[in-house]
Amino acid sequence: MAQQLLMPKATAVWLVDNTALTFEQIAQFCKLHTLEVKAIADGESAQGIKGLDPIQTGQLSRDEIAAGEADAAHKLKLSSPKVHVPELKRKGPRYTPVSKRQDRPNAILWLVRNHPELRDAQISRLVGTTKSTIEQIRERTHWNSANLTPLDPVTLGLCTQIDLDMEVEKAAKDRPADVVVREDETLLPAQETEGFAFDTTPPAPKKEEDEIDADAVFAKLNSLKTDKPEESEEPKE
Repeated sequence: MAQQLLMPKATAVWLVDNTALTFEQIAQFCKLHTLEVKAIADGESAQGIKGLDPIQTGQLSRDEIAAGEADAAHKLKLSSPKVHVPELKRKGPRYTPVSKRQDRPNAILWLVRNHPELRDAQISRLVGTTKSTIEQIRERTHWNSANLTPLDPVTLGLCTQIDLDMEVEKAAKDRPADVVVREDETLLPAQETEGFAFDTTPPAPKKEEDEIDADAVFAKLNSLKTDKPEESEEPKE
């Protein structure tokens, strides 16, 4: 991790008041603009800021200041720290700038659709959101569901491609093993079916139906009429 100057503006106030360094040297050391250092010297800026001694904090030596005062082209260098403090690992959800927070629902929708294997905790780490928001987007109960558009979180700047690939790889390890399918339950590949010969023999013609015997039909109808009982005639008056 690169060493950074503590409280640069307060350090600039002290250097302006207690050294003969040029504005350019102080601006270069404190990572400020030359005009801002000039405004500090004129009392137009940083009026309520108390100067911070960089010698006392161990960030600048007296010899370095003396070398800078003797040579206006000399660039001040930070003193190496006596104790190296390890960088604290970030815990909790990722911080998202205010200007990009409105894009988080679109990024969540993209992750849910394109990487359904990701758990809610992984999505929360990637885009810095809550599990309740993820659940609402999954179930289409989010207040703005009708206007959401799936957008890549890497393109939106919410996470890096390396972070996304790492989370997808972790999710892939937890995925259950693929189901083994027997060979007899799958379709044959095209290479094996191309050599099959097709039967080009035309189908045999259907047998013609027997001709209808008209005499037999009428004889049967006559027999049905004779079988019915004759209706009794009504007596004549």
